[in-house]
Amino acid sequence: MQKLEDREQEMDPGYKRIIRTSIVTARNAPAHERVVTTLEAWGVSANETFFLGGMKKDRILSILKPHMFFDDQKSHLESEAGDIPMVHIPFGIANTS
Repeated sequence: MQKLEDREQEMDPGYKRIIRTSIVTARNAPAHERVVTTLEAWGVSANETFFLGGMKKDRILSILKPHMFFDDQKSHLESEAGDIPMVHIPFGIANTS
C-alpha cells in the first residue's frame, strides 16, 4: 500500500496520502533493532515510532486514535487498545504452547 501511494505521489505531487503507519511497542534498546531491521527487510517505513521500554501503550493509542491496532499478545489487545479495532498476530514466543 505504501508503494502504491509512493507511485501516486510521484505522478501527482498534490496527492494526499491516506495510509499512516505507526509502531507502538513496549520494546526498548537493544530489542528495537529487530523491529527496525524487519521493517526495512519488508520495505515498510513508519511515519512515527514509539519504543516505550515496558510502559503501557494505551496513552499513545488514545492520542493516535488508529483505525486498527495489531499485537502479538492477546492480553495487550484486551487492556491496551480500548475501543480500537484489534487484530491478534499469533507469532513469536508469547504464542508458543
